[in-house]
Order: sequence, then structure tokens, then C-alpha cells
Amino acid sequence: MGGGAALEGAATRLVPTGEGDLELLAGWFADPGFVEHWGRVPLSRAEVAAKYLGRRRPQVESFLVLAGGGPVGYAQYWRAGPDGGGIDLVLCPQARGRGLGPDAARALLAHLGGALGWRRVTVDPAAANVRAVRAWEKAGFRRVGDRPADGTLLMEHRPG
Repeated sequence: MGGGAALEGAATRLVPTGEGDLELLAGWFADPGFVEHWGRVPLSRAEVAAKYLGRRRPQVESFLVLAGGGPVGYAQYWRAGPDGGGIDLVLCPQARGRGLGPDAARALLAHLGGALGWRRVTVDPAAANVRAVRAWEKAGFRRVGDRPADGTLLMEHRPG
């Protein structure tokens, strides 16, 4: 796991990713069940190394989501303007449906709205992924638009 500050949720902990996480993340992103709503195509080891180990810092900050003492998912955020940006979050199939996604999202939102002063955070789940849409709503996001061309929704949260 990479260096940097961890973000604490009530049931989750988000820790920055690092080079030592390549095996874990490469396995996850090669699993069709893990990526079914994250591009739907398993990724190569090289793609994972380039995108999800923290190599894109500071433009994109990458985290492992931990729960119960072990890794259960991946999250990232990026700035998309002077007052905010977006986040992505994906959990391992066995970790879904336990409230861990909304908890991890709230930990990210507390950091983004507090330490970074963001005033707007967006997510774009697949419209057909009803479980994810409900999880984002539980974390405090609301729907603000549909994107029929790619089958996603635009949802936002305005901290504070």
C-alpha cells in the first residue's frame, strides 16, 4: 500500500495505493465480476500499473478501500475545476450490499469538502446499475442528469 494519509470512514478505511498493490489490483481489474460496471472490459497488468497505483498523482488520487482488516475495493478522485471534481468507487463482488460503498464515499466526501474545500463532487454510475445508484444516494448524491449516449447518470453532491 502506498504512502500518504488514510481517510477514515465508520466501517472503511481508504489508503493511498502504491507500487506494492500491483498484484492485488491487477487481479481485481482482470476479473469480469469486478469490472462489470467499470468499463466492462478486464484490464491488462500494464493498464492497471499506469492508472491505479498512484502514478497519476496529483491529477488523480487512488485508494484501496479496506474493511474488516483487508482490501475490499478501489476508489479514486480527480479535480475537474476550481471548486470540485469527481470520484469513482468499485467494490469486490463479495463486499457489495453491506453498506461499505456509501461509507467509503462519505469518507471521500468528508476529505474533499473539508481538507480540499470542494463545493461540488460528481459521479457517473451506469443507469442500469441500480445497486450503485442507491449506494450513491445513500452517500448523499442526487441525480442531476441522464446520459443516454453512454447509459450513465450524472449525480452530484454539494458538501457543506
